[in-house]
Amino acid sequence: MIKMSVPMNSDHTPKTLSPTLARERVAKSLKNRHLNEGRFLSYGRAAIGTALLFLMFLFGSILSKGTPGFFQYYVTFDVYLSADELDPYGNASAQSLFDGNARAVLRDGFFNLLDVSGRKNKKAAGKILSEGAEIRLRQMVVDNPSLLNTTQTIKVAVDDDIDSFLRGFISRDAPEDDRRINDTTIAYVDSLQEMGRINYLVSDYLFFGSASRNPEMAGIKGAFFGSILTLSICLILAFPLGVGTAIYLEEFAPKNKLTEFIEVNINNLAAVPSVVFGILGLAVFIGIFGLPRSIPLTGGVVLALMTMPTIIISSRAAIRSVPPSIKDAAYGIGASKVQTVFHHTLPLAMPGMLTGTIIGMAQALGETAPLLMIGMVAFVVDIPSGATDPATVLPVQIFMWADFSERMFVQKTSAAIIILLSFLLVMNAAAIIIRKKLERRW
Repeated sequence: MIKMSVPMNSDHTPKTLSPTLARERVAKSLKNRHLNEGRFLSYGRAAIGTALLFLMFLFGSILSKGTPGFFQYYVTFDVYLSADELDPYGNASAQSLFDGNARAVLRDGFFNLLDVSGRKNKKAAGKILSEGAEIRLRQMVVDNPSLLNTTQTIKVAVDDDIDSFLRGFISRDAPEDDRRINDTTIAYVDSLQEMGRINYLVSDYLFFGSASRNPEMAGIKGAFFGSILTLSICLILAFPLGVGTAIYLEEFAPKNKLTEFIEVNINNLAAVPSVVFGILGLAVFIGIFGLPRSIPLTGGVVLALMTMPTIIISSRAAIRSVPPSIKDAAYGIGASKVQTVFHHTLPLAMPGMLTGTIIGMAQALGETAPLLMIGMVAFVVDIPSGATDPATVLPVQIFMWADFSERMFVQKTSAAIIILLSFLLVMNAAAIIIRKKLERRW
């Protein structure tokens, strides 16, 4: 509404304005209104632009640090897989290969390539190879025992100090006493580069490795499967219970003080800090029920409790958004209350329910505090094969890597963050596609 001050006569009757003056005043008022609207739009665009700028800065920082984490340096050389050294029991069993001297076999092939002699030189050259190189050699023989007593080309990661040197984080111009690698080791690295034996490749350790104190061997495979198992349990528990609770409270529960008390507490639980749910899981599920620590089952139950209030609130809002005419039409043709809810209300409200589920699952995917409380910060090397196997999750893995001092862990932490965000985007995209397929228009 446009407000204008109307001039008055001495007897308090409004003066009659000329058409020209009236048009001028209306035009001036419209101009001021348009200026105010333009100013408001400018503020909104500035706010959106600032938010996008910070978002671009955040993602740019993550990508710039994380992209190198998807790559690492490898050294390639030939190794003679001596059965006497690798398989002392002669049965090619896992125990025999574990007791074999894979380290000596690996180093013999590497030292022959560099023509290394002397204890000091061998020690300097040996620092180039990762401590986990023998694990890869042993696994290669376990997968194919027929390779014994043959010469094979093997590709293994270089040590994290050598990787940092090749990336430029360690300068060869610095005094030798101030470097973690000496001049002799650098000379061997230069020789390997001249021979084309060192390559910068996509890190298979990152995708197929598990928890490790050596950054060049560390990977997210174990944490990734742990996240999938934990989120699966969370979804299996939280979605049906949350939707069922919302249907009961919205359609069947009597409106009395008890249901009001329940509704208020559900709304309050949605704002409770996540660490409180971790304390609850530690006290109840581990302390009273005796569930093991650091397993996806316990983590999934705790995350389900944290996610359920969000699903209940969004599901109730989705049910209330269904037009009353749909329900009245169902009642008009003789449908019962249960038939109306499950045949008409629930299908129309399902897209909104899935939206709340997406928000809740996205929150659960990135949670660390409640899982730390129930012990999922444990150092777990093995890949979990079930919900009761020890495991960790991606956010906790990122938290652990961020606490390590080695330079290579900085890049792998950022790479793991990119993988976590990609996992979230894929999960959300799948949920959105399902929601679109279930969506109905009226």
